[in-house]
Amino acid sequence: MTELSQDMRRRADSIYTVFAACFAVILVLTNIIGTKLFYLFPEGGPAWFNGGERVTLTAGIITYPLTFWLTDIVSELWGRRKANLMVWIGFGTSLLMLGILQLAVSLHPSGDWMLPNTPIVPLDAGLIESSEASAAGIMQAAYATTFHNPRLLLFASMLAYLVAQLFDVRLYHFWWRITGGRHMWIRNNGSTIISQLVDTIIVIGIFLGLGTDLGWDTIAKIIIWTYVCKVALALLDTPLIYLGRAWFCGLLGIPADTPPDSAPLA
Repeated sequence: MTELSQDMRRRADSIYTVFAACFAVILVLTNIIGTKLFYLFPEGGPAWFNGGERVTLTAGIITYPLTFWLTDIVSELWGRRKANLMVWIGFGTSLLMLGILQLAVSLHPSGDWMLPNTPIVPLDAGLIESSEASAAGIMQAAYATTFHNPRLLLFASMLAYLVAQLFDVRLYHFWWRITGGRHMWIRNNGSTIISQLVDTIIVIGIFLGLGTDLGWDTIAKIIIWTYVCKVALALLDTPLIYLGRAWFCGLLGIPADTPPDSAPLA
């Protein structure tokens, strides 16, 4: 462990706290936005990518890869124990979100709950029963529909999250030992690419397999192309790991010649 002054140690603790907070916020947001399916290249992509056809992905791909970058940079500087602690903090905040969502959905809607100039949804749209055909009933149906899948998504996400993130931290330090601290790109990509595969199969398989009527052939395509995009993002974030480590080492006064055999703040 690198010896730091008291001021630098406090600065390191503050930076870790910010990282842990960002990690928790990004994870909670991922569980909320991840229910949306969207087209990559809605007008058709390049011929070499899925034959130029549109590719369906989950919106969670926008944010979730950032959590792997955060666990990797924390593993790089603070070590395995702090990285695992951050993972468990994210798990706790996601469970808290699930409890709050359950409570919010169960609250009886007020008759004053409506949006201005909102078109009335036809009863045959299947969202509400005829006895609930009020403005508040429509709002409650939309609200419950919006936050129904996050409960299933959260179950799938929590299972995938614990397996993949803890696996990612373990793999990161495994590659660290194997390479003797050299070649940071190997431990970064070697951990993230494998753990992202585990995460993608579990979370999309459970969420779309149990929460939608999609066929397994469609789900398999979504898993494959989501994983391909995650691998691309993992490769793209490799320079950011190098830049992040160099910048934070400079910020905390960690010497550039610190031996690479362990995390300097562990």
